[in-house]
Amino acid sequence: MTATTSISTEQKYRLERDACGREFGTELSRLTGDIEDPVLKLKYLRGAIDHGGEGPVDLVPCAPVRRAWYRMRGLEMLHRIVRSDASASQIVVERVQMARRAARRSLGGVIAGALFLIPALFAGIVINIGGEQEPVQIAETKSASTAAAATSMPEPIDEMAPAQVMAQVAESLPEEELGVVPTTIWMADRGPGWELYSNGLRVETSYTVAGKERSYVVHHRDSGPQRGVHTKPVGIIFHTSESDLWPLEEGYERELRRSSASLLKYLQRVQAYNYLIDRFGRVYRVVEDETRANHAGRGIWARNEDVYLDLNSAFLGVSFESRWEGGRTLPITRAQLIAGRNLTHYLRQRFAIAPEMCVTHGLTSVNAKRKLIGYHLDWARGFPFEAFGLPNLYTQPTPSVALFGFSYDEDFLNTVGEPWPGLLAADRLLATEARERSTTIEEVRRERQSRYQEWSKQAPADASVARESPTPQIADKRG
Repeated sequence: MTATTSISTEQKYRLERDACGREFGTELSRLTGDIEDPVLKLKYLRGAIDHGGEGPVDLVPCAPVRRAWYRMRGLEMLHRIVRSDASASQIVVERVQMARRAARRSLGGVIAGALFLIPALFAGIVINIGGEQEPVQIAETKSASTAAAATSMPEPIDEMAPAQVMAQVAESLPEEELGVVPTTIWMADRGPGWELYSNGLRVETSYTVAGKERSYVVHHRDSGPQRGVHTKPVGIIFHTSESDLWPLEEGYERELRRSSASLLKYLQRVQAYNYLIDRFGRVYRVVEDETRANHAGRGIWARNEDVYLDLNSAFLGVSFESRWEGGRTLPITRAQLIAGRNLTHYLRQRFAIAPEMCVTHGLTSVNAKRKLIGYHLDWARGFPFEAFGLPNLYTQPTPSVALFGFSYDEDFLNTVGEPWPGLLAADRLLATEARERSTTIEEVRRERQSRYQEWSKQAPADASVARESPTPQIADKRG
């Protein structure tokens, strides 16, 4: 067979056409990287290039706007192709629709940032979507620094400047349908040091160690500790590793490998998390699921009538290799987001975890001695709950405040910038109770803090007694 005949149809197609621009090509590569069907991929490439994917976009002087526009137009083309392709499944069509909606919002946000800088240039931009002229709807004006942060590489930690108001800085994913239980996920393959699951999740297991036995009591929000001890996790707490970060750029491969390896060895030694997701999206199991990791410290969380005070035992700890500093989390990579979502789906299915029980460390951590929230603040803002198909827990009343009267001080506000909405909602609940009882908020806080003090002392003793008659646990669903 000659060299000419050995060239694939896709390669031949590309050779016969003029090369597209670098930015347009980059966005095409990003989109085609997620298309597994080679026939569908080739249809998309032909359609995107033949229909002038660049067009007037390359005349736009603002690079972030060009890149966002290229991505949106590429998704529009992909949406038309999958809708007309009878072999495309409904799931694929729905995923492309979600990605298209997210791309429209992203483009609007980037344009908003550009408009803030040069309004005369971009006022009245109109985007042609689906053959109709439709104006871009800009819900709110974002700062120029937000637009820049969404497209720039993270700088070394010691060069980070504090931010007064924190924003979502990680590249996001299309939103998933809220609260949907993940479809069945099973172990598809395994080998020495790794496991592969049906949703694409790959877990590296070479660093895995066994932690201490899980054993905790669930409290009722009115009556306190309940009978029975639990030994299975009921939730997930998301963390940042707070480790040193090298630039995620070509030329730093050796330093990046060494940094991640050193971090993993340390986490293994102190049994810090159940899972770590490195900056390339690799998922490492550090502490076995069946045992507790030392990830949560003093914390409080609740769902419906159930209250949890021993979060190390009740929750799995999942950490992203990143840092929370200066009022915000450094950008995590798209690879980390995808891996984190797949891992969350797997853990939710395996342990039947409710979506409201997937929370961040910054929302649960407390200083028990001073009765203050925010002892740790990783992911105190900015976690992409919606991209994981989870409710936005920043908007729900914070349990440590609403149930136990914890407060916050000036140091907290100076670091975070402003209270998250759920924190203000919890304060309003205390104020309403004080008004109904004709007493002061301070008195209500003191009563609830006393309740916490009593319950936190009772829990260890009750757990040891309840061990004699354990509560039925959820079956292990791992393949």
